[in-house]
Amino acid sequence: MRNKLQQTGLVLFGLIAGIFISLNFSAIAQKEAVAPLPIEELRTFADVFNAIKTGYVEPVEDKKLITHAISGMLTGLDPHSQYLDADAFKDLQVNTHGEFGGLGIEVGMEDGFVKVVSPIEDTPAYRAGIKAGDLIVKLDDTPVKGMTLSDAVKRMRGKPKTQITLTIARKGETKPIVVAITREVIKVQSVKSKLIEPGYAYVRLTQFQEDTANKLVEHLNKLYKQGPVKGLVLDLRNDPGGLLHGAIGVSAAFLPPATLITSTDGRVEDAKRKYLASPEDYLRGTRTDFLKDLPAGVKTVPMVVLVNAGSASASEIVAGALQDHKRAVIMGTQTFGKGSVQTILPLANNTAIKLTTARYYTPSGRSIQAKGITPDIIVEETANGSFGPRLREADLERHLENDKDKEAPPAAKPQTKAPTKGKPTKDETEEEEKARFEIASKDDYQLNQALNLLKGLQIMQAK
Repeated sequence: MRNKLQQTGLVLFGLIAGIFISLNFSAIAQKEAVAPLPIEELRTFADVFNAIKTGYVEPVEDKKLITHAISGMLTGLDPHSQYLDADAFKDLQVNTHGEFGGLGIEVGMEDGFVKVVSPIEDTPAYRAGIKAGDLIVKLDDTPVKGMTLSDAVKRMRGKPKTQITLTIARKGETKPIVVAITREVIKVQSVKSKLIEPGYAYVRLTQFQEDTANKLVEHLNKLYKQGPVKGLVLDLRNDPGGLLHGAIGVSAAFLPPATLITSTDGRVEDAKRKYLASPEDYLRGTRTDFLKDLPAGVKTVPMVVLVNAGSASASEIVAGALQDHKRAVIMGTQTFGKGSVQTILPLANNTAIKLTTARYYTPSGRSIQAKGITPDIIVEETANGSFGPRLREADLERHLENDKDKEAPPAAKPQTKAPTKGKPTKDETEEEEKARFEIASKDDYQLNQALNLLKGLQIMQAK
């Protein structure tokens, strides 16, 4: 019996080694020499695999064990690397085009629970009051502890008009919060705009999708057709990011041609790049350069960019580029601090891995990883302060360190002081919460401060 188990172990060892070689070649073929395989560690892996196959209380499929092993390798690296099974890979491809079925939340894993990174605006989760930093501990009656992120996401996705109950642990709350949410087909409108008052335009980006930069041009043209624009507010608050070329295109809309927007650095040659305000860096394929249709004044109009702790990744690329080139005043609160690049590497059977392959840097060479963009002018979310503690990259387990600044970022000191008030009344806090759901709300404290600044800039220019 022992000899038979040993033979089985050797066969499995060969199988596992073959799988790892295959994965290694498919991920980095023609890029660099394949590193030697760690024979002893793979032998241990094969021993564990064999022990589970022969001794676990119930039979387990080989595919399931291998999938869990791959998933574990990736989730153990950092919060953003992930194995994508066929469904998750398909969802990712659909999401970048702005339409999918589910609740509408960006999530990650922490301590075995699903952690909300950011609710997506105009979705069931957003309207239900789900907040960044919430821990989802139950999906219907099933505890989340022990699930993979992929499994949890699958349960949250579903047919429109079906309901799911989330049990949430929220910092500052003594009891779990139970919320019933009805799934919808999530159609994320990535660009919204409004002429707030004559001469002052407002553009909000909710995500960076395939056509976000193109849609931005359409919205700017509509705004400029309504009359001369003296000031522009670009709102990146609670924008969790998205596609890199979308961030390049948005930045290029406001910067001179061929301006450096961001650079990336990683171990493989493809990860060492500079991205410029050039069509080859923001266009996909051979499409017409949509930035040629921009109104002439867009490159020089006074700008304020609004950011907060929910502004992540691609949002931070845009904010960092406009800040470094002194093209806009960045206003709000410290951003999320996700300064890493994830590459999608397709595998067999329509699966893929999302692997962190590089860090990105602002034009001046700053890394925002686990630090974020510090606004030029700090303005809290309301006159009474922020809505509450916000989750940031530095709060996530296994986050990458900032390779440029090993020290923790100092607490930002407000440069604008909110009016001193007593404890807000219930009516006041409800009004402030309502302001989050309305585009360019008159009760939006940060937006009002941005407008005040733009009007002040106009006065200074006139003098």
